[in-house]
Amino acid sequence: MSTNVLRTADGWWAVIGDRAVPVATKAATTAELLADRAAVREAAASGEAGTPVAGLTALSPVTTPCRVVAQMVNYRSHARDSGFTGDIPPAFFRKASGSVSGPREAVVRPSHVRFLDYEVELGLVMGAPLPVGTVVTEQDLPSYVAGLVITNDVSARDVQLTKTQFYESKSYPTFTPTGPHLALLEPEDFAHLPDLRLRLSVNGELRQDRTLADMIVRPARALTLLARFQTLDPGDLLLTGTPGGTALKAPPKPVEKIGALLPPALKWKAFFKSQNRNPHYLREGDLITATIATPDGRIDLGEQRTPVTDGNRAEVSRT
Repeated sequence: MSTNVLRTADGWWAVIGDRAVPVATKAATTAELLADRAAVREAAASGEAGTPVAGLTALSPVTTPCRVVAQMVNYRSHARDSGFTGDIPPAFFRKASGSVSGPREAVVRPSHVRFLDYEVELGLVMGAPLPVGTVVTEQDLPSYVAGLVITNDVSARDVQLTKTQFYESKSYPTFTPTGPHLALLEPEDFAHLPDLRLRLSVNGELRQDRTLADMIVRPARALTLLARFQTLDPGDLLLTGTPGGTALKAPPKPVEKIGALLPPALKWKAFFKSQNRNPHYLREGDLITATIATPDGRIDLGEQRTPVTDGNRAEVSRT
């Protein structure tokens, strides 16, 4: 069975139901915690009464700096929403690790961003080095992946589309809410990954709801493709794509064909004029709720609750 770990300003905690037991470790980073996994097991098996989880302020269980890499268009439902047909070549992009934020921290919309979108994603936390040239099979996936986290690949769509710039549009501070739990997996847990269900709601309205069965490139294959050019180390994070249901969707084919005939400036002006009528983009005061779990609770990454606000981190911290 997987073991859930929580991080607070006071250290690391093993989560048992609605209680948490402190982990006796000097680990300051996720990589150091993974190297001291015996301490996590000891805390989980201690039998201590522990502290109510509800009274703890969870931080991201993935510490930074680290590598944050993401897969692009990796769910069939998201591919349909995005207007893709036929085979979709696997693709990756990087996010700044400065975008990683906690599971209760506000998502801050930069003042120049009009179309802020959400993307719930399963995050893989590396537990061993992945050198360039590594081939990862389903059988040896447990040798490389230590655990799982909920992530939200928040996206500034107007920046992403007009600049064709993924790095900037997805790397602003607070654009990768992570946690609350880091689920440390045992080898037998990996067979249950396809049963994981990703759900994201905004203000209680369900927007995204799919299992990993909808995934196009599964984790072992994704790591093999990534290792053709990218090294990963313990504590690094791979976001594995989002299912359908995001605010952004491709326009109908006739509209897309007409738009292709327009000069770029006019095309984007027309597109974003239509997006102004889309009520699903995030606005100040919205509350994003995300969960990832198997139906039987064998793997449960907790609940991420992130409000949306305008401004900058300094303004958020004063509220």
